Amino acid sequence: MVLLVFVLGSLLGMLLGGAVVVHHLRAEIAANIGPTLERMQNQLDLIESAVDIALAKWFEVLRNYPPRPPEVPPPPE
Repeated sequence: MVLLVFVLGSLLGMLLGGAVVVHHLRAEIAANIGPTLERMQNQLDLIESAVDIALAKWFEVLRNYPPRPPEVPPPPE
């Protein structure tokens, strides 16, 4: 009976210890990823801004061109 209580206590202790380790490990991983994700978000924002500016300039250039004649001639009347 004493052996059963000892085995049950050790299994319960290992389970609780594992839960504590997992909890702290997840907290550390999240703390290490946070600054990296923030830096990546800033880089993505810069890329998005550059693409927006390039598209705006491209549309402005296209707006200044005269309209082209149609590719297909109109049907004869």
